[in-house]
Amino acid sequence: MNHENFETDRLGLFVTQVTDYAIYMLTPEGVVASWNAGAERFKGYSADEIIGQHFSRFYTSEDQVAGTPQRALHTALTTGRFEDEGWRVRKDGTLFRANIVLDPIFGTEGELLGFTKITRDVSEQYRAREELHASEEQFRLLVQSVTDYAIYMLSPAGLITNWNEDAKRIKRLSPEDVVGTHFSRFYIEEERLSGLPEQALRIARDEGRFEREGWRIRGDGTSFWAHVVIDPVFNSGGTLIGFAKITRDVTERREASLALDKTREALHQAQKLEAIGKLTGGIAHDFNNLLSVIINGIDLLKTTPIPTQQRKIIDSMERAAQRGSSLTSQLLAFARQQPLEVQSHDVNRVIGTFEAVLRRAIPSTAKFRIKKASVGRVLTDISQFESALLNLVINARDSLGEHGLITLETQGVVISEAGIKDIPPGVRLHDATFSHSLGR
Repeated sequence: MNHENFETDRLGLFVTQVTDYAIYMLTPEGVVASWNAGAERFKGYSADEIIGQHFSRFYTSEDQVAGTPQRALHTALTTGRFEDEGWRVRKDGTLFRANIVLDPIFGTEGELLGFTKITRDVSEQYRAREELHASEEQFRLLVQSVTDYAIYMLSPAGLITNWNEDAKRIKRLSPEDVVGTHFSRFYIEEERLSGLPEQALRIARDEGRFEREGWRIRGDGTSFWAHVVIDPVFNSGGTLIGFAKITRDVTERREASLALDKTREALHQAQKLEAIGKLTGGIAHDFNNLLSVIINGIDLLKTTPIPTQQRKIIDSMERAAQRGSSLTSQLLAFARQQPLEVQSHDVNRVIGTFEAVLRRAIPSTAKFRIKKASVGRVLTDISQFESALLNLVINARDSLGEHGLITLETQGVVISEAGIKDIPPGVRLHDATFSHSLGR
């Protein structure tokens, strides 16, 4: 046996015994001419059963009707190679996923001798790919179906790589508008200039998570209050491959929280006024009792003969006591310990008589100014009106601090269509307005 024949025999023995690949020969017409151990294992036919049969029997009936086997031979012959993946049929009728390679074989004169066909069973790899694809599709559908969160991916550099439906709804931008652009486009200008987007990615990468709330910009230029979470994404080798970014529009929640804070502050102010009213009422009652003793004493003195000069002093004492009694009545009305009664009052005159109480409500270091316009008379309960005035002055005092100017001004206004809610247009109101200056 010469060396060439020995090598040929050894190659043939190798091909025959290979079990991971079906390797066999076809005639130019596609008839099976040889059969190895791998072909028998994959397809279930022994060599005696299949040699001399056309290789198209391994194809599904759909492929046979479509002429796929003939097209494979033609492509291999005209292009020098045919490679494909598809379903093939075993002897028992079951299917397996096959990767096939078909090469033409030519003789020394260039004549076609036949074809070499190599088939590999890739069913397990195909199922793994399909399961991965199904998992990815389920994840994609899950992300796309979320309607409360904008969920999208970023590259390591912060470029947007995908975009779900809620991102489109919240940001008012389509995927075509944003994919490939930097996510910093959604930040307000001050935060972009301060480098907050880059800082967010750095914190997410180094600490494993970034979470914050702040203003973000929509595609139409409007802003919304967003809750943002950024998580880093690493591959199996620990290399950063991007970021997962979740954004939620929490504008309504923030507005509700701010409204609740305002309500709590209003309640606190009401509680303060209630405490002041109780204290005022108690003091006024005690002071009124003291004044009653003084006034009764003055009345007794007036019934006795006294010199004219002393009479003038007693009259002055009586006027002072009466003014004190009037002030006490105002304090009791403010404390709502007197019956409430709606009557016609001159607004400017009420303010004038209540001025002393208002001035005592502000620090001595601050200035208090009253500007009165001609506003006429209004129907009101004087105690409620005075309570409202004092409440406004106290609020102005709290925001003013120890220094500055508080101005109380009366002015007549007419409510228009864009006026105060629940008040019909055309109504003329006599209004007390307040302003304060923070200048020292």
